[in-house]
Amino acid sequence: MPPRSDEPRRDATGSRRGSSRATGGRGEPRSGEPGAGGISDARAYTPRGRTIREERGTGRAGVGGGEQRRTPRSTRAGDPFRPALQVLDGGRAGATRAGRRETAPAGRSTVVRTVTARPDRAAPDDVPPRRRPGPRRPERPAARRSPRKPRKPPRLADPRRRLRLGTLLVLSLFATIGVRLVFLQAVDTPAYAGGGLADRLIRIDLPAPRGAIYDRTGAPLANSVEARYVFADPTQVKDRAATARALSPLLGLPVSELADRMRPRTLENGRNSQFEYLARGVDVPVAKKIVALELAGIGVHRDERREVPGGDLAANLLGFTSQDMVGLEGLEARYDDLLRGEIGRKVYEAGLGKLDAPIPGGYSRTTPAKPGSSLALTVERDLQFKAQQALKDQMAKARGSVGAAIVLDVTNGEVLAQASHPTYNAAKPNESEPTAREDAATSFVVDPGSVHKAITFGAALQEGVITPDTALPIADSIVRGDTTFRDTHPANGRRMSLAGMMAFSSNVGTIEIADKLGKERLIDYQKRFGLGQPTGEGMPGEAGGRLLPAEAWSGSSYGSVPIGHSVDATPLQMAAAYAAIANDGTYVQPHLIKEVIDGKDGSRTPGKAPVTRSVLSPANAAALRTMLEAVTTVEGATGRAAAVPGYRVAGKTGTGIRYVDGKQQPGEVGSFIGMAPADKPRFVVAVFVWSPVGGGGDVAAPAFREIMGFTLSRHRVPPSTAPAPKFEVFPR
Repeated sequence: MPPRSDEPRRDATGSRRGSSRATGGRGEPRSGEPGAGGISDARAYTPRGRTIREERGTGRAGVGGGEQRRTPRSTRAGDPFRPALQVLDGGRAGATRAGRRETAPAGRSTVVRTVTARPDRAAPDDVPPRRRPGPRRPERPAARRSPRKPRKPPRLADPRRRLRLGTLLVLSLFATIGVRLVFLQAVDTPAYAGGGLADRLIRIDLPAPRGAIYDRTGAPLANSVEARYVFADPTQVKDRAATARALSPLLGLPVSELADRMRPRTLENGRNSQFEYLARGVDVPVAKKIVALELAGIGVHRDERREVPGGDLAANLLGFTSQDMVGLEGLEARYDDLLRGEIGRKVYEAGLGKLDAPIPGGYSRTTPAKPGSSLALTVERDLQFKAQQALKDQMAKARGSVGAAIVLDVTNGEVLAQASHPTYNAAKPNESEPTAREDAATSFVVDPGSVHKAITFGAALQEGVITPDTALPIADSIVRGDTTFRDTHPANGRRMSLAGMMAFSSNVGTIEIADKLGKERLIDYQKRFGLGQPTGEGMPGEAGGRLLPAEAWSGSSYGSVPIGHSVDATPLQMAAAYAAIANDGTYVQPHLIKEVIDGKDGSRTPGKAPVTRSVLSPANAAALRTMLEAVTTVEGATGRAAAVPGYRVAGKTGTGIRYVDGKQQPGEVGSFIGMAPADKPRFVVAVFVWSPVGGGGDVAAPAFREIMGFTLSRHRVPPSTAPAPKFEVFPR
């Protein structure tokens, strides 16, 4: 067999030359070497990288001193798997646990085997030896090499280092998450929480109890009580008919009406209505029964109801409120802002569904409700009741009539009673007519008639035109302009005293006195006595009346104005004018509000101080009162029916005309205004009655007597000790 080109050869010195191997002849094996029958058998490699000869452990020297063995270089170059196998065998060549070291004879280089002999694993004999491609390397002398130090195994990764690195990464991750959470919880909380806050907020209005209205003694005239309102959510009601039948007996409403209120409705915004009132002001026990029924879509919530214990007592003064507790008429409307107070509100975060409850630690803010303030009126409940009763009894004699009665405290202008007829039940205002709800004392505009004569006489006394002893010849009639004015009690030209003129209500005598006074001064005193403008008592919509300006006077005005015609005034204005006469000539503005009681702390604030002004001197006021006393004492005088037994009474009757929207109404207005005791007046009572068929004067005087008598007795005013003076109507 020809020699392999890649076999190492040795020269005569025993060195390898190139890649030839030593042979004993041309291409034949040496006689002493085993395996001479085939070089391929000697050079075949096992899987561990050794030749078959090496596996068998022969290792004998061949002819020429050459030894058949692989060098480390050729082994490393020819076996690509050797590094991996070294690692598996312990990480180094020639390890003592698996390899062995062979030393060449003296004079030869030492070759170190780098693989472990595996005698139990032999390669088959027919495996050809490996052959390196390419040209043969030139022979070089074998270098004598010292044994190599064992190669260190590859440095493996340190598990502790990996653990530390992994721990550092995990801690960094948690630190990043922690920092982010801190920002979310501390820095970004308002932004994130505020984004959905509106959806979680529940708003509940905290109602502010409406203030009460008391009389001067503290007795309630109108007050609020806790109640409930019943509502329906039409989208949740399952059976409208059955639900209406269950609620009807409890609410006192027809089944058809309740069913209609529960009918589904579409609002203006296109959404379905989820709230409809079924009833307001329901008593609490009734509301509890409704809750016990557990009707689908039916709810109950806190409400407030206005109660008027007296029913129609002072109803025309008090007025009433809507179901939403808003004042609509009377004092309830005039002082609505004061009585209503300010509602509170509770806003808090709540969950949804089954978690519909306040969130602990969530947003919560409560604005307490501010209860409305209460009003303490100057009105006295018992006296108000008596005034209404007396007026009603007397008004029964004149059907279809309208009346007003007023009681004033002379010294301070307080209104002790202010009655109107017809009246109504303020607790059920919808059951009455609008005309029945008017306060006649402030809205009843009339020509006062002869009660105005006291103003004319007082102005003449104050201006010195007349004196208490003045007496004038009085004709039966007098002409002014195109109008003839006559007296109902003709004097036939005789001299008549001022007291006589009052007692028999002389038109002619009053006109003659007014001629001496002049229209400018008369108009001035009308204003001083409070005519031509609202009194400011406190009632809403109070009429101001009307005075005829001097430039508008006609010829007949010189006769009509002094006797109370061509003058528009309310009963309250005329009562206040007479109170000025009773109060020694000092006008005191009539008023209804005595105190305002704060709804929060109960502190009391006096009402606004009344306006006062001097109109007459005390002497002239006293002289005028004496003249007026003749009206109830002189035989045949017009006011005899108004006399109060045991007391001296000064007053004046009147017959006037009523106007509505500028149109004169049929019938007449009878009136009587008086004061008692006449020598030192305490109270003024005014009664006005309009009757479409006449006869108002027959009603006013008896009603005055009854009301004044009760007032004097109620306040324990002692009867008059001195008798009334004797009046001479026609002095000589």
